[in-house]
Amino acid sequence: MKRHIAAAAALSSLAFLAAPAATAADNPHQRGPAPTTASIEAVRGSYAVSQTSVSSLAVTGFGGGTIYYPTTTSDGTFGAVVISPGFTAYESSIAWLGPRLASQGFVVFTIDTLTTLDQPDSRGRQLLAALDYLTQRSSVRSRVDASRLGVMGHSMGGGGTLEAAKSRPSLKAAIPLTGWNTNKTWPEISTPTLVVGADGDTIAPVATHSEPFYESLPASLDKAYLELNGATHFTPNTPDTTIAKYSISWLKRFIDDDTRYDQFLCPLPRPSLTIEEYRGTCPLGS
Repeated sequence: MKRHIAAAAALSSLAFLAAPAATAADNPHQRGPAPTTASIEAVRGSYAVSQTSVSSLAVTGFGGGTIYYPTTTSDGTFGAVVISPGFTAYESSIAWLGPRLASQGFVVFTIDTLTTLDQPDSRGRQLLAALDYLTQRSSVRSRVDASRLGVMGHSMGGGGTLEAAKSRPSLKAAIPLTGWNTNKTWPEISTPTLVVGADGDTIAPVATHSEPFYESLPASLDKAYLELNGATHFTPNTPDTTIAKYSISWLKRFIDDDTRYDQFLCPLPRPSLTIEEYRGTCPLGS
């Protein structure tokens, strides 16, 4: 009798231990260890990163750039994101995001645009052209899951991010950073979108850009509005822990469908030394 009880207890323990593994197996896109606040705020994540340059002469539809990618090939393919700079700016202005995001388990393509004066609609088309190059022609295309893609951009590149999401509903995530666009309403967008504004932005003030962008997105959409505290229009051009933390969480949640990152997005983050305001829809994926 005691042997039967012991055997039953052992089987019960094994079932309990197996449960987390089964849950993880339910999501084949999950990459990297369980996240913590420290891990998503860190300058580098768990993946070693390599990079390769893409000459403007080798591509059409955008201005070339740099691809950052996890060095390992043992974890399968990764989701990918392309990032555009803003008006009069070059790839170097958003380059810090490349290795920071890639080290968390993404292929990241920071690009130059055809000219530094390109408007948001043009930047949106260039983001999509860069995604197509990344998934179809690039030297790392075999590392990318072409079904799990996102876009980001600063200023007019942020406006271009909204344009790209509007044009290609299959995108999994969009993050405009202190975005600028003459179009203020985006009810057509069906891509989960994190709008990032800055309380001290005088070039694309949140009252006339980021806030109306966010409010015009469908109420049924997974969306969030992060207003940085003590920040300017150019805050996204230098390494910023708050931008990285919530960008990583958003990309992980919607490109990788990794619900382990829900904890950083819901309940909604409260105002702090770095957050002026945060709005959003919770629960996510509902």
